[in-house]
Amino acid sequence: MARDEELKERWNLIVDKLSKQFAEGDVLDLDAIIYLIGIQELGQLERKFKKDDKLDLMHIAICKLLVPYGYYEFDFVDEEGWPHYIIKEQLPTLKAGEQSVLMKEAIVNYFLETEYIN
Repeated sequence: MARDEELKERWNLIVDKLSKQFAEGDVLDLDAIIYLIGIQELGQLERKFKKDDKLDLMHIAICKLLVPYGYYEFDFVDEEGWPHYIIKEQLPTLKAGEQSVLMKEAIVNYFLETEYIN
């Protein structure tokens, strides 16, 4: 199977599973999935989040997702339990479609690593 086909198949599997689990069948988009990963990485699953927290959660997720690509490195967890990352390398300038593919690939790899999918 071609790499692009495999990525698409795995991405659709993730969207389907997460949508059923968290959105009562509504289809989650890329941002919603990034947000869910941020909540998972923070580990404060029962907490209600403010709007500013939601952006921070997405930032946590993006950093975590891009660690394997060498763009970020985990630094520390602060006293409130929030993980912090340092920039190792600036992200290249990517077109919107390229950004989307990179994030989808990183998300698929994350869920393979966590064994949510196989």
